[in-house]
Amino acid sequence: QVQLVESGGGLVQPGGSLRLSCIASSNIFSEYAVRWYRQSPGNQREWLASVDHIDITHYEDSVKGRFTISTDAAKNTVYLQMNNLQPEDTGVYTCAARWQATGEITWGQGTRVTVSS
Repeated sequence: QVQLVESGGGLVQPGGSLRLSCIASSNIFSEYAVRWYRQSPGNQREWLASVDHIDITHYEDSVKGRFTISTDAAKNTVYLQMNNLQPEDTGVYTCAARWQATGEITWGQGTRVTVSS
């Protein structure tokens, strides 16, 4: 089964930027949709952004205009570029791939983002 590994999290000041990577164990993007989620302290995991197998993207309202999801199929990687980060963006960011044929979902382990001055 496909495996996903996230990286790129860390500590950043408000207004700063980070680029998260979600690296798949194989080229999956013709058959999977990929989504980024965040679980912040005291909250349930929420969906942030998605890209489907024909490169259509969607964003949750709070990150629209600040975050960009993109795919580099040659590197088996989906990125989440995060700009103008705010303290409310703090949390564990996880990518998930959904197999289009069955709806089966594979989750990564997550990468922690802390936005603080």
